[in-house]
Amino acid sequence: MPCGVGHFSASSTFLNEAVRFKKDGLASPQILDDIAGAIGELNALERIDLTPAKIESLPDWEKEMAENALEKSREIRHRLESVQTVDELQTIAAETENFYKYLNREWVSKRLEECPTCQIKASEDVEETEPEEVVEEPKSKLSEYGSKVSMARQKFLEEIQAARGGGE
Repeated sequence: MPCGVGHFSASSTFLNEAVRFKKDGLASPQILDDIAGAIGELNALERIDLTPAKIESLPDWEKEMAENALEKSREIRHRLESVQTVDELQTIAAETENFYKYLNREWVSKRLEECPTCQIKASEDVEETEPEEVVEEPKSKLSEYGSKVSMARQKFLEEIQAARGGGE
């Protein structure tokens, strides 16, 4: 899915760039090249990154998202292959950008919720609280890397506390 999000980002960028040259007409080399770039990104998404085998190997929470992205990619690509006016291109560009933003937000939010080291609840507001001076033990769900980082941080904080206590 991160590749899928990236392909939508690139497609959106190509199409937004194409719309910047709308005064030159739909047949201008810049617009045609940008449309081709967007189509190339969507083709890569469909034929390389979101093949049936790759979708099948995704975690359950990503499968529906991948199917949705695949369907939207095909729709946009087909519309780009038959675009007739600059106004139509502008509509497709806006829809592509909106879908990219939606897909990115959904994927990142869900990924963060599923991350064993993050424990972020994207749907909840973050409360502002004063930091506590107590250093917690690393959580059991942390990866080996996360545990090492937490232990190094804890050691560093202990050294700071010892230095503060040693000067009194």
